[in-house]
Amino acid sequence: MLSKIIWTCCLWGSLMSANPIIKVVFVPDNRPENSQSDTLFYQSDRKLQWSDFQATPPAHPRSGAVSYSSFAYEGGSIRKKDTLYINLTLQTFHIKSASWVTPAVRDDYSLAHEQLHFDITWLVAMRFRKKVTHMALTAEDYDSMIQYEYIEFFREMNRLQKAYDNETSHGQNYIAQYRWRQAISDSLKAL
Repeated sequence: MLSKIIWTCCLWGSLMSANPIIKVVFVPDNRPENSQSDTLFYQSDRKLQWSDFQATPPAHPRSGAVSYSSFAYEGGSIRKKDTLYINLTLQTFHIKSASWVTPAVRDDYSLAHEQLHFDITWLVAMRFRKKVTHMALTAEDYDSMIQYEYIEFFREMNRLQKAYDNETSHGQNYIAQYRWRQAISDSLKAL
């Protein structure tokens, strides 16, 4: 009887140590807007408003407005039989208390420029999600692999934000602004 129990334990142990199937599931962060919150989460049907810019501008600003947006993820994993499920929630957000506007640029055109900063952040977050969903992850190292990609996409977001402001002269180059709006719109549709 003891040999049967040992063999069963060995068989169970070898099944558990086998390489599991890995499934990454991104859960949408669909929390409703909270007017009392400092954080505004991205929703395609909710555009930025000047009331979302609550910080005091610096004494000598280099631009007329600054939109502080970023993205993050959180989650965990659970193993069921031969499958490791990695459940992640992706958040793209705008921080009201870090975003500001000067009275000189408080117009619809400038607000559209700031909205595109938020849209760029959303685009990069969607690219991150797509990359992670299609990665060949390992059970031993999936967390660090995802973190590495997050850092790479965070750098990409910062690079794109800087390029956007440089090429549009912070929105003052109307032709460049139009091109960026079209490029971001087309990229989002492609995803």
